Amino acid sequence: MYNRDYLTNNSSTTHASSSVNEQSASRQNVLAFLKSTYQLFAGSLLAATAGAYIGLDMVSAISSWYWGLVILEFALLFAIQAVKDKPGINLAVLFAFTFVSGLTITPLLASVFAMPAGASIVAQAFLMTSVAFGTISMFALSTKRDFSAMGKMLFIALIVIVVASLSNIFFQSPILQLAISGIGAILFSAFILYDTQQIIKGGFSTPIEAAIALYLDFFNLFISLLQIFAAFNGNDD
Repeated sequence: MYNRDYLTNNSSTTHASSSVNEQSASRQNVLAFLKSTYQLFAGSLLAATAGAYIGLDMVSAISSWYWGLVILEFALLFAIQAVKDKPGINLAVLFAFTFVSGLTITPLLASVFAMPAGASIVAQAFLMTSVAFGTISMFALSTKRDFSAMGKMLFIALIVIVVASLSNIFFQSPILQLAISGIGAILFSAFILYDTQQIIKGGFSTPIEAAIALYLDFFNLFISLLQIFAAFNGNDD
């Protein structure tokens, strides 16, 4: 009745059990990280919405101080990286950044609201952004394909978009702006896919970093779609 493989079998069972426990713990850690990330992402959207709502009552002042707000926005963005591991302070800087980003978008929102069916254009852009974000996120969370190789390509495309946008400040070309918005919509949709997978793979050290990445993807996709819808509405008129 003696089983000479007992020790080997017992060891294998122990290792298998340990592996299952590690996988379970890893999955729980990922789920906890995702939960914290999306909670912060939702809070960031609320802060940005509050900034945009308040900013609509002071559009002329914001237009006068626009570049100052843009500089402040970038300063807060860099500050997030510096304080990401400091509880309390990191949240304050995160929501300050998203609030200011909401303020900076108010001149664009005001110009769209002034158009015929402007409120409908804003609502359509936000709805399409939300649907695209949700659909792409679900795909990224469920697919087994690895999109990590997209990182360098997306970064290069982002630099090109930024340079083109800065150039168009001087050219003021509606056609170029429409092209930039169209490419931007595709680019930031791809960023949603890439960043969501990076969250799962542990590409972000803190939920703060992950949340701000998703927020920037959502925010810039919304701006791109809003500009596209506004441009086509203007052509119809």
